[in-house]
Amino acid sequence: MQTILALPRLQKQIIAAVADALFLPLAFILAIWLRYDGFNIDLLKHYFWLIASVPFVSIPIFVRIGLYRAVIRFIDQKIIYVVVFGVTLSVMALAFISVMTHIMALSRAVFFIYWATAILYVAASRFLTRSYLLGINRSDTAVNIAIYGAGKAGAQLANALRASDEFVCVAFLDDNSNLQGSSIAGIKVSSVANLKNLIRQHDIKEVLLAMPSISKIRQKQVLDQLEPYKLKIKVTPSIKSLVNGELRVQDIREIEIEDLLGRDSVEPDERLLATCITDKKVLVTGAGGSIGSELCRQIMRQKPAQLILFEMSEFALYSIEQELEALRLSLGLELEIIPFLGNIQNAAKLDKIFSSYHVDTVYHAAAYKHVPLVEHNPIEGIRNNVFGTLTVAQAAIRAKVKNFVLISTDKAVRPTNVMGATKRLAELILQACAREQHTTRFCMVRFGNVLGSSGSVVPLFRKQIMQGGPITLTHPEITRYFMTIPEAAQLVLQAGAMGEGGDVFVLDMGEPVRIIDLAKRMVHLSGLEVKTETTPEGTIEIHHVGLRPGEKLYEELLIGDNVEGTSHPLIMRAQEDEIPWASLSALLQQLDSACESFDLLQVRSLLLETVAEYEPQCGIEDFIWQLSNSGDVVAAAQTEVPRAMLH
Repeated sequence: MQTILALPRLQKQIIAAVADALFLPLAFILAIWLRYDGFNIDLLKHYFWLIASVPFVSIPIFVRIGLYRAVIRFIDQKIIYVVVFGVTLSVMALAFISVMTHIMALSRAVFFIYWATAILYVAASRFLTRSYLLGINRSDTAVNIAIYGAGKAGAQLANALRASDEFVCVAFLDDNSNLQGSSIAGIKVSSVANLKNLIRQHDIKEVLLAMPSISKIRQKQVLDQLEPYKLKIKVTPSIKSLVNGELRVQDIREIEIEDLLGRDSVEPDERLLATCITDKKVLVTGAGGSIGSELCRQIMRQKPAQLILFEMSEFALYSIEQELEALRLSLGLELEIIPFLGNIQNAAKLDKIFSSYHVDTVYHAAAYKHVPLVEHNPIEGIRNNVFGTLTVAQAAIRAKVKNFVLISTDKAVRPTNVMGATKRLAELILQACAREQHTTRFCMVRFGNVLGSSGSVVPLFRKQIMQGGPITLTHPEITRYFMTIPEAAQLVLQAGAMGEGGDVFVLDMGEPVRIIDLAKRMVHLSGLEVKTETTPEGTIEIHHVGLRPGEKLYEELLIGDNVEGTSHPLIMRAQEDEIPWASLSALLQQLDSACESFDLLQVRSLLLETVAEYEPQCGIEDFIWQLSNSGDVVAAAQTEVPRAMLH
C-alpha cells in the first residue's frame, strides 16, 4: 500500500478508474440477477454488449465531472453529490443505448437497482479507502481528543480532523440533552458529567471547543467546567473569523487570557470613532508601542486624511510603518502615512511637524511605563513622562491642534512608584493646560493592564509553562485589571471624542483578577497540574519572588468617588483634583532644575509635594541604595547621602 501511495497523482487516478471499470459491470450484473431472481448464460449473452459498455460510458462521465480529482484522504460528505450526479448520468446514457440498439427491453427496475448499487459501490469504496488510508497514516503519537459542541462547527471540526494525523476525535461533549446519546460522524455525544469516564476509557488528552458563536461569558463558564479535569483546552475562533463558515484544523488556537476573563466587547459607537479622525490629520506619539501601534491600526480604518507616526525607536517605527502600509493597501485607502523618528522632548521638531502638517488630533501614547525600570531610573522617567508630555502639549497649543488625548494608567491613582507619579503629574499638566486656553481640547483616558503588551505577565507565564516551570509570581495576593489591546484602543478613540476639556476618562475594566488564580488556570488548561504540598505529583511549581520596587498589591482606577457615566457603558468620567497652572508651572521649573542637577532628594520631595496621593513604598535611603546597585547611579552619587548607604 505504501508503494501505491508513493505513486504520482496521475497513476493513482488511473488505478481508481481501472477499479471502477472492473466493479461497475459487476454491479450491473448484480442488478439483473436481483431483478430476475437468478442469472443464466442466455441472459449474459443477450446483454453482453450493454454490460460491456458500462465502463466506456461511466468512466468518461466520472472524469468529466471531476470525481477522480478528489484526494481520497480529504474527501467529505460533499462527494456524495458528485457520485449521485455521475451515476445518474451514466444510467441515463445506458438506458439510451439499450433503446437505440433495440436490445430486448429490460425492466426499468434493472436500471433503478443498478443506479442504487453503483452509488453504493462508488461512495462506499471512496470512504472505506479513506478510512484505511487515515488509519495507516495516523501517527503513533496521535492525541485522543473530545470536541465540546456537537453543532455544525463540531461536525465540521470532526470531519477536518479525519485528515489529520495529529488528533483522533473519540467523543463529543454537549450540554444539550436532546443531542446526548446521539451519534455524529460515527462518534457518540455525551454530557460533561460523563467526561471523567470518557477520559479513563479513551485516554483523552485534549478538549477542543467548537462553539464559535457563544459569548465570552458562556465560554468562560465552559472553561470553568473543564478546568478540574486538567486537560489541555483549545478553542476555535469566533464565527466572524472563520473563512466561508468552514472550520479547519488550522483555525484551532491555544487558550488566550481574554478567554479566561469572560468579557464580551461592547459594539463601538461608529460616530464617536469617526469624530476626531475621519478626514482629519492625526498624529500618534509612541506609535510603535503596544497601545500606540493598535491605535494606528484602528485609526487607519476610520480613514483619516493623514496619519503621522512619531516614535523614538527606529525598529519599532519601521515595523509599524510596514504593517500600516500593507493595511492601507488591503483597505484600498489613499491616505498618506508619514513616519518621524524623534524624542517627544524635542520641542523644535514637534513645532515644525505640527505647523507643517496642520495636525488636527494627537494621541499621546509615548511613555516609559515599566515600573521597576522607571523606579531605578527616576530622572529619565520624569524627563520622558512629565516634561515630554508638557512639550507635546505646548506644541499642540501653539499649532492650534483641536484634540489632544493622553493615554494614562491606573498606576496614576494613589501611586506608590515613580512611574505612576509621573503619569499622574502628566494628567495634572493637561488639566492645567485645558483651563489656560480653549483652542486645544485636552482629555486623558485611564485604564489598567492590557493583554499582550510588552511586559505583560501572560506571555511570561505561558513561556514558563512551556519550559516546565517554575512560574515566578511576585505575591500570592496581587491583583490586576485586564483588557485586550484592541478593546482598550477602541475605547480610547471613543473617549477622546467625548472630551470637553480637562476630562479624565476611566475605562470599565471589569472585575480585578488574582494573578495566582490566573497562573493556576493557565496551568490547568494546558493539561498540567500545579505542584503543591497537596498535589506533589504536579509538574509546575509557582515561586513567589516578592514585589518589585514600587509595585502595589492592587491597582485602582479612581482617586475619589466623584465619577459619572457617559453615553458609552464602558467609559466613565472622573472628577479629580487639579492644580492651577501658575502653581504647577513653578513646581515644574523646580523639578526641572532638580533633574538637571541630579538632586534626587529634591526630585522626590517635589513629586511628593505635587502629586498629593503619591506614597512611595520605601524611604529615600533605601531608594538611593537600590539606585546605586542597578540604575541611576549618577543621580544616586549626586545625592548627599552617606557613602556607606550606596554600597
